[in-house]
Amino acid sequence: MEEEGRRLLEEGIRKKVISPGKGDLSTFPNGTKVVFHYRTSLCDGTVLDDSRAMGGRSKPMELIMGKKFKLAVWERIVITMRQGEVAEFTCDTKHTALYPLVSQSLRNISVGKDPLEGQRHCCGIAQIHSHHSLGHKDLDHLQANPQPLVFAIEMLEVLPPGSFQLDMWAMTDKEKLDSVPLIHEEGNSLFKQGKIKEASEKYYNAIACLKNLQMKEHPGDESWVQLDQMITPLLLNYCQCLLLQSQYYEVIEHCSSLIFKYEDNLKAYYKRGKAHAAVWNEEEARADFAKVLELDPSLEASVNKEVKAMEEKLRSKQAEEKGRYKGLFDFKAMPATATTG
Repeated sequence: MEEEGRRLLEEGIRKKVISPGKGDLSTFPNGTKVVFHYRTSLCDGTVLDDSRAMGGRSKPMELIMGKKFKLAVWERIVITMRQGEVAEFTCDTKHTALYPLVSQSLRNISVGKDPLEGQRHCCGIAQIHSHHSLGHKDLDHLQANPQPLVFAIEMLEVLPPGSFQLDMWAMTDKEKLDSVPLIHEEGNSLFKQGKIKEASEKYYNAIACLKNLQMKEHPGDESWVQLDQMITPLLLNYCQCLLLQSQYYEVIEHCSSLIFKYEDNLKAYYKRGKAHAAVWNEEEARADFAKVLELDPSLEASVNKEVKAMEEKLRSKQAEEKGRYKGLFDFKAMPATATTG
């Protein structure tokens, strides 16, 4: 233990054990899966990220050893931990330079976005030296002012190679591509069972997988277009799940991105119209439903049903507001007040 601590210090890492783990220390061969909660802080105690709270849910981090995770220091420190152990690691700046990019990806994942969203098509080092915003003030500041960080780690599980199914990010490109149809079908099955949240997660995983592959292609090239055509039906299914979960603004955003690329995508107009109607965007909803009829007049009955439902909701909303403010500005109903000269 003392020898390991000395080696860590020589590498610019200071370890403080908060609670010792149980059992023997794993040898962590390549392919081992480690599952842990983490909290990242500045040295003054300011918390940047906490896996127990990111995205409003508690989701631990998972690493596959030997896959060359972008933040190499995490692989270095977890191999010093036993299952159940809790420890703090203060890591010098040379180990933390890429943390802003890693954090951005983890934050994207926690809210259901593409982990690569907002990152330029270049290597991590190039992004560090650019002035490109990461979309988070604290990460922009950290990127501009690299500094030591404190990682509080709780080791939950250490799984030997072959004892678990690989996550998307740990797959080869071929494994990712081959897995998409299976995940798509799993999502469809869950949707039919009424497990909407679980289905949306499947669709999201498949989309993220294809987006990752697409990032390696030049936009507009044949391979890029083929991947985009695979993403489109998955994204529409994902939007249907979001509609059922009342995530209307996210539906509008995703469908708008599809319409920007495929201006005759009927399903995107239909779903966006329903989302606009749900958030009282009457003009935008009517425009989308009109486009649906233009593309497919046979859907007139369905569109009319949606428009009628929207109009009824609008009338109810207006009646409610009218009742709420009735008499508020009725000066005739107000009692007279005496005045003195």
